Amino acid sequence: MLEIDDLSLAVPMQNTLTQAVSHVSLTIKPGRVMGLVGESGCGKTLTAQSILRLGEYQGITKVSGDIRLHNESIFSMSEKQLRKMRGGKIAMIFQEPMTALNPVFSIASQMLEVIGLHLNLNRRDARLHAIQLLEDVGLQDAQYLLQQYPDALSGGMRQRVLIAMAMSANPEYIIADEPTTALDVSVQKRIIALLRKLQQEKNLGMLLVTHDFGLVAEMCDDVVVMYAGEVVERGAVMDIFNHPAHPYTQALMGCRPEVAKGNQALTVIEGQVPMPGEWPIGCRFAERCPHSQADCQQSPVAVDAWRQGEHIARCVHISIHTQKASEEGV
Repeated sequence: MLEIDDLSLAVPMQNTLTQAVSHVSLTIKPGRVMGLVGESGCGKTLTAQSILRLGEYQGITKVSGDIRLHNESIFSMSEKQLRKMRGGKIAMIFQEPMTALNPVFSIASQMLEVIGLHLNLNRRDARLHAIQLLEDVGLQDAQYLLQQYPDALSGGMRQRVLIAMAMSANPEYIIADEPTTALDVSVQKRIIALLRKLQQEKNLGMLLVTHDFGLVAEMCDDVVVMYAGEVVERGAVMDIFNHPAHPYTQALMGCRPEVAKGNQALTVIEGQVPMPGEWPIGCRFAERCPHSQADCQQSPVAVDAWRQGEHIARCVHISIHTQKASEEGV
């Protein structure tokens, strides 16, 4: 399995290191899709990129914890081992394909470089493999596309190229960071269907980073909700949707357009996610929580302060706000 164990990360801010991810633990299992959900600034992407140790190039530092692939620590890997692991065992699909693809190199050049790094193929076989990968993700006239540069392709085509590159070495795990955000709605649906199809056919473990609960409903088996750098709720997707426990999760669910009735206004979460370095001592959501009480702000809250089986939430007043949420129809 791919495990993140009690991971804390610090980012450089104003010439000092400030903790931005705090004691995050999650397990991505083979054949299952885990959704990592939360507003912008909650630490989702930092957590996801740390799996491949990509944040180190921006000065992001591990404070504590570990990440293990089949019980081997990723932080103990050499640069050579990391290069083999990235793409070979764990691949990543980035949010914006135009920045993930190099605009001055052809699609063939970029795909063959990835294939050459992980597979022992001669150039002819590597090219045939690239053509097959492009066809597998639904791109027509693959031989012609290999000769093109990224700016000659549409956004949806570029994202499919990224997915083909991610699948090129038959990885065990895929990290998808907001993979449909930059695409039109109609293209989004096709990309989602493609990702789900590939994940199921190849029995991949997948971490899907998103703020879209609709996408979570379509794709995920398990859900982790993050707020202000820490996990506030974790459970199976049906538990999260049918019985959201943490008030932040309930608020996010209430923001979905499909829950609004008639001309009813969408729910708005007042305020903003606190910046790293400005986190309160107690519950980090307390200042925005309609159910906050004095004790919420006095001391840290354990991630499993509330538990029902594998469904856990970082809140000490679950019974109060879940009853009110049920009455309000959330």
